[in-house]
Amino acid sequence: MTPPTPSAAAPLEATDESIEKSPSPSTHKGNESRSPGRLAWNRFKRDRTGVISAYVVIFFFVVALGAPLIAKLYGKDPYTTYASQRPELLNAFAYPAGPNGGMSSEFWFGVEPQLGRDVFTFLLYAIRNSLGIAFAATLLTVTLGVVIGVTAGYLGGKTDYFVGRVIDILLSFPSTLFFIAFMPVVYGLFVAPDENIPTWLRAAGLIIVLSAFGWASIARLLRGQVLGLREREFVEAAKVTGASPRRIVFKELLPNLWTPIIIQSTLMLPAFVTAEAGLAFLGVGMIDPTPDWGVMIQRGAQFYTEDLTFMLFPGMSMVIFVLAFNLLGDSVRDALDPKSKR
Repeated sequence: MTPPTPSAAAPLEATDESIEKSPSPSTHKGNESRSPGRLAWNRFKRDRTGVISAYVVIFFFVVALGAPLIAKLYGKDPYTTYASQRPELLNAFAYPAGPNGGMSSEFWFGVEPQLGRDVFTFLLYAIRNSLGIAFAATLLTVTLGVVIGVTAGYLGGKTDYFVGRVIDILLSFPSTLFFIAFMPVVYGLFVAPDENIPTWLRAAGLIIVLSAFGWASIARLLRGQVLGLREREFVEAAKVTGASPRRIVFKELLPNLWTPIIIQSTLMLPAFVTAEAGLAFLGVGMIDPTPDWGVMIQRGAQFYTEDLTFMLFPGMSMVIFVLAFNLLGDSVRDALDPKSKR
């Protein structure tokens, strides 16, 4: 007895039904790969310069965060004058007795002329302090720029006019000259002229002054962006449905502003690093014995004709970081640009 032959229509029906019910993984994968974030990430990964720059920047931030642990494992600190304990580290002219600035297995980057401090740990904490001040100033500057720029662009009218004139005035200032002029004013608000300025106040003053003169550029950019976005159909539709201004700003406007905000942030941080180091070099920012890139370069400038080593390490490390962060900012800008083709 032969088994009954299945109908040809049955498997076709089952197949059609299974196709309708089973989700297509390729469809979900395709939608995910076509999202703006995934497209930007794919473009960034294909940019070898951007990836290498990102690794360099991450390395510097890891070193900054781990400076106390690294110094503890290394067995030295940036404040001890080792030459006072061991006079043989310096020669009769107070320069490192060993070759290449006294570099050895004990002092990896040598010792500082005159005082004999360990250069390696001093550089670790200099990176930590400089990046900490620059990062805090960037965060505060971006926050101020976003709030003021979005508010002026969304409200328009007299608010926009007033904010626009303030921005024009700030952008017309020679920033370096005003940094030098305003730092003593900021310190004088909290400390008497005959008292020593504490380190925390110097750091806070730098952050405040850098932010006060730095928010105008990003505010102007975002103001222009918001002026164009507020006339778009999706914003008008949100107003018609009765959405509050708060909801329009956070749900409709800000999601369309993340690209310029991120790009400006990546370009602003290295600028603040160099500005902070320049102020320290001029003596109106962080001062010795606080470790700082500018302090190390200012100290190294006194000895570079006889011993270049002390100036070499802070100078090279700052140049590498600023260059890497600028290249990273360019790569991020290209990755976030929908018209970018790589």
